[in-house]
Amino acid sequence: MNILVTGASGFIGSFIVEEALRQGFDVWAAVRKSSSKAYLKDDRIHFIELNLSSEDALKVQLKDVTFDYVVHAAGATKCLDVNDFYRINTQGTQNLVRALIATNQPLRRFVFISSLSIMGAIREQQPYTEITDSDTPRPNTAYGRSKLEAERFLETLNASSESSGKDFPYVILRPTGVYGPRERDYFMQVKSIKGHVDFSVGFQQQDITFIYVTDVVQAVFLALEKGQTGHKYILSDGQVYQSATFSNYVHEELGRPWWIRITAPLWVLRIVTFCGEYWGRWTKKMTALNQDKYNILRQRNWRCDITPARQELGFEPKVQLREGVKRSVKWYRENGWI
Repeated sequence: MNILVTGASGFIGSFIVEEALRQGFDVWAAVRKSSSKAYLKDDRIHFIELNLSSEDALKVQLKDVTFDYVVHAAGATKCLDVNDFYRINTQGTQNLVRALIATNQPLRRFVFISSLSIMGAIREQQPYTEITDSDTPRPNTAYGRSKLEAERFLETLNASSESSGKDFPYVILRPTGVYGPRERDYFMQVKSIKGHVDFSVGFQQQDITFIYVTDVVQAVFLALEKGQTGHKYILSDGQVYQSATFSNYVHEELGRPWWIRITAPLWVLRIVTFCGEYWGRWTKKMTALNQDKYNILRQRNWRCDITPARQELGFEPKVQLREGVKRSVKWYRENGWI
């Protein structure tokens, strides 16, 4: 069985490639010319260059190979220009799907990796209740809006002529905060704590959820096998944590170095992310400190319901936060990141 993984050189994508190889798939890794292949060293991998910005180019690039499964993990989580979120996450998905349909791919399943961020800051009043797949999304970030628009394109596809008379077999996964080896945003916090500073924002209770990268991968392959067309599945490790829990676990794994814990009001974060965004535009360098990040960090409730994923896919998280942090810090050490 041929499987195409977009975003194969990225954090989540590279783990999907590894699992697909382990399961005996004939794996095609979609990359760009500039993509690093640091985590794609296996000789069994077939590489294919895909231009997600052009439907016509994709039709040419896909015409000589067929795929039984596609996992669309490519996307942007931070951009210098907010319009790039739409160009990459929304239009890139539209172009890929249209090209797959136009080239008559014999798809059994198309798994789109979306995000819990499409929900936005809902259910924010205490006591917090779980965000569910049936809630109406109200994204408050450019990233979330771009992912939601991609989801809505898939939702309307089977009711339009674009599907060529048969349903496009898509499944949507909505993971909460994904962490683990090779990930760089949560790594910034690890690096900060190693440098003796733990920084958090907001004084109101914050309930946070996480999912370790291999549990996302588990859900991907369950969705390929059992996912129902058009269904959406929120993913987390099934637990709820307080805002300091991640930092505490990192601090323990680093050997409890001396540290200063700073909790700043939200208006300080607003200034920092505002300056960070304009600094990034001026230097032309990506930064995690931007206006999208402000809206993500100020959100207080990330509780979410993974019951549909458990019941329909048989998904059961295997790595809880303490163990996941242990594995992540160990990997950062062994690979010279800290």
